[in-house]
Amino acid sequence: MSSTTTRSASAHPSGARIAVTGLTKRFLTPSGSAFTALRDVTFSVEPGQFCAIVGPTGCGKSTTLGMVAGLDRASAGSVEVGGHEVQGVTRGVSFMFQADALLPWKTVLHNVMLGPILNHTSKKDAAAKARDWLRRVGLAGFEDHYTHQLSGGMRKRVAMAAALINEPAILLMDEPFGALDVQTKAIMQTELIGLWEELRPTVLFITHDLDEAVALADRVIVMTAGPGAVKASYDIDLPRPRGAVQELRYDQRFLEIQHHIWQSLKDEVERAYARDAAVPA
Repeated sequence: MSSTTTRSASAHPSGARIAVTGLTKRFLTPSGSAFTALRDVTFSVEPGQFCAIVGPTGCGKSTTLGMVAGLDRASAGSVEVGGHEVQGVTRGVSFMFQADALLPWKTVLHNVMLGPILNHTSKKDAAAKARDWLRRVGLAGFEDHYTHQLSGGMRKRVAMAAALINEPAILLMDEPFGALDVQTKAIMQTELIGLWEELRPTVLFITHDLDEAVALADRVIVMTAGPGAVKASYDIDLPRPRGAVQELRYDQRFLEIQHHIWQSLKDEVERAYARDAAVPA
């Protein structure tokens, strides 16, 4: 396993440690045969660390995330969060996915209030907290709008506020900005970095975009073409705070790290492409 020169962000007490050990996941195909999505995946994410996972399509990135969340069970191996083995839906975790998990019949304010209310916060206090978070993500004045009245970037801001309002110990993100245009994506990435640096939850971030992974993360894990396994882990020594993502991508050290990781990742992308091309239509 290779790495860059290491100097990741220090741990933060608000986060929780994630430990994945020997994780294997098999599925039954429609024909009844076994399909191995993950094989012996082992890694850990320290409290308050921002960890990104990259790999080709079909390598089991999202499957790994689902098992950390407790949404699925492993065929073998274990997942621990905060020192406890995951047996069901993990407490203290917030999610942000590529598709907005917002309720279209509720206003922006009521979507963001939902988390605190489910945690037994009074409606008055939940509304005050939601208004504060909407201000922090630049949506003050949009509290009474519905999601269909917002742009894609604005919906992502609502989703981000909804994910962070309970100040989770762990934030799980599955390609949350994948559907956005390049300019909006860069803005959202910069906003995420700023909010994460305030709260420092432990983050597990799934992406196909290597530039995004390097710009955001303290550590980048590269997974092999399916069945997914950890090929390499790279500590990202870019200093924090990192500022605007769009400017960071011109930094010489950023380019060096991106190129170094790409040498490992491209082999897996090419393997996955060749495998998929060989499958009969």
